[in-house]
Formats: sequence, C-alpha cells, structure tokens
Amino acid sequence: MPPAYLWCAFERRYEFDREYTTIAGIEDSGPRINDQIRAARVRVVDPDGNQIGIMTVEEALARARDLDLDLVEVAPQADPPVCRIMDYGKYKYEESQRARESRKKATHVTVKEIKYRPKIGRGDFETKTRKVREFLEAGHKVKVTVMFRGREITHRELGEQILEEVERAVEDIAKVEAYPRLETRNNITMVLAPDKRKRRKASADGSGIPRAVSSDGSRAESESPAHAGAGADTAAEQT
Repeated sequence: MPPAYLWCAFERRYEFDREYTTIAGIEDSGPRINDQIRAARVRVVDPDGNQIGIMTVEEALARARDLDLDLVEVAPQADPPVCRIMDYGKYKYEESQRARESRKKATHVTVKEIKYRPKIGRGDFETKTRKVREFLEAGHKVKVTVMFRGREITHRELGEQILEEVERAVEDIAKVEAYPRLETRNNITMVLAPDKRKRRKASADGSGIPRAVSSDGSRAESESPAHAGAGADTAAEQT
C-alpha cells in the first residue's frame, strides 16, 4: 500500500479530473464511469466479482453511491453492457504503479558506436573488435563506422573489407541488422545486433571465441588486405 499522503494526493487529482471531464463533456481514453455511461440498462457486477443482475443505469449508480464507489463500464460491447462497482481511483492508481514497475523491468536496448579507420593497424583493429563483442554480449546493438578522410574515400573497398572482417569476428553471437552503406560522403556504416540463438549455440559448443584473436590469446597472424595496405603505407612513409 502506498504512503497515505501519496494516495490522498492521487485521489484528489483523480476527483478533479473526473469532475472536469464530466462538466466539459470530455471522455478520457479509459472506460466510461458513472454519469458517462450511456446505456439505459446494464448488467452489474459487485466489488467481489459476483453478478447482481440487469437493471437500469440509475439503479446501478445508486448502488455504487450507497457503497461510496464508482460504476465502471468494463464490457461496453456486451448486450447489455457490463458494469462493475469499484473504487476507480484506486484501480487507476494501482494500474499506473504496475505500469511503472513494468517499465523499470523492461530491457533498454541502446546503440553503441565503434569507429574504425580504413588503414587501421592490426592491434587497434583487434582492440576495437573486442569492444564490439563486449557490447553485443551485454545486449546492445553496435553501429560500426569506417571513417575516411579526403581522397581515402576513393578506396571505399578498404572500408568494406574492414566491416566484413568485423562481421566475421562476431558472427557467432551477432547478426547484421543494417548492411554496409554510405551514411555520409566520408563514412560507411553497418549495424550489428545480438543474436540470442547464435549465442546459446556458441555457449553450448564452446565456440564463442573472438575470431580476431586465436584460442591461446595471441594475435592472429593473417591480415586482411586493408591491414596489409596500412602496413605497406607505414613502411613507405618511414623510408
């Protein structure tokens, strides 16, 4: 049960809203209550859920007021409509509390972003890709972006190779939600999302090992053309 002062405040607000909507002729999105009920005759259910019977709406309202409760139309499509005698303010309050608790328990999926460069070194690539995997394992979606500078965009295939390699590195736990595309004139992006079925399968067969790193924890020997190109460019600059 909520603290008394909270309940009183909610009840006062509810009474004001009910009086205002009745006077102004406005109906909220909830069920019709009390004087808002339009049917001439209704089937009435008491606060304990027992059927009282069919009667005029005036008689039903009198019964509800005798108990200092509300008459709520719970099944307007029935013939005649079904109305229940209840404390509608308390019902709405408890409903809002349940909705609030439900929102608290809901899983909030966020989109993380990891950025790569087309000539990224192998060490940096593995570090960033491990971060991609961590985000996916935590249940987040990941936007993978390859950023180009100046005329680098003329070698768009290097960025596509980076994205393909990232996809292969996490394919055991993720799926591609948005395939690689040119987001701006200098960025290529791809969105990865966690795949629960793949994760369960990977956990079952023990295959959930990052592809960019070998099973003993050492760095992989092979390099993609993009990484190889980065090494060649670095060597050229040093000479």
